[in-house]
Amino acid sequence: MREDKTKQTSQTSKQKKAWFWPAIYGGIAVLFVGMIWGYTALMDDSSKDSGEVADGGKGGQVTVETNASAEKLKYPFDEANLENMKVLQRFYDVEADAESRESALLVFNQTYVTNNGITVSMNNEPFEVLAAMSGTVEKVTSDPFMGNEVILSHANGMKTVYRSVTGVLVKEGDQVVQGDPLATTTENEWNPTAGVHLHFEVLQDGVYQNPQSYLAF
Repeated sequence: MREDKTKQTSQTSKQKKAWFWPAIYGGIAVLFVGMIWGYTALMDDSSKDSGEVADGGKGGQVTVETNASAEKLKYPFDEANLENMKVLQRFYDVEADAESRESALLVFNQTYVTNNGITVSMNNEPFEVLAAMSGTVEKVTSDPFMGNEVILSHANGMKTVYRSVTGVLVKEGDQVVQGDPLATTTENEWNPTAGVHLHFEVLQDGVYQNPQSYLAF
C-alpha cells in the first residue's frame, strides 16, 4: 500500500511540475508581447503628435518644404524654349577675364553697374516666367522704370529674383511650386537695349550667385 501511495504521490508531483514551467513561460511570453504592443502604440502616438506640431495645422505645408529642400534649381521659363533663349548680359564675376567682366557691366546714364544676375531674351518676344524652385513669395515690387519684380525665398536658404516682368500672378506670402507661372516678361526703361527680357538673379544666404553655375544656358 505504501508503495502505491508513494507512486501516486510521485506521479502527481511530476504532473504538477510538467504544467508549472510551461505556464511560467506562457505568462512571460504574454507579458513580453504586451510590452511590445504598448511601446508600438506609444511611438505611433508620438509620431502623430510630432507631425501635427511640425505641420502647424496647415496640411501639406511640411511636405512642400521637405520636397523643396531637395529640389534643384530649374530654368525660370519653359525648358522647351531653351534653344530660343539668348543670354544678353552675364553675371559679373570678379575672377573672370577682362572681356567677360566688361560684357557683364550694365550702363545707364554713363554709369557702369555690375550685373548681379543674367539677362535672357527670347528673340525679343514675351515669354512666361516660371518659379525656378518651390518657395514663398517674399516680395512683389511694381516699378515701371526698372520693371516689376518678384522675389521668392526657398527652404534651402536660397532666393530667386525675377525682374522686368508684367502681369504678375502671385502676391506676397503665396506658396508656389517649382514650375508655377509667376508673370510675363516685358521691356523697361532702365535697360532699353535688352528689349523684352527677364533679369534673373540667384542668392544663397544673401550672397549673389552666378545662375549659370546652376543652369546650363
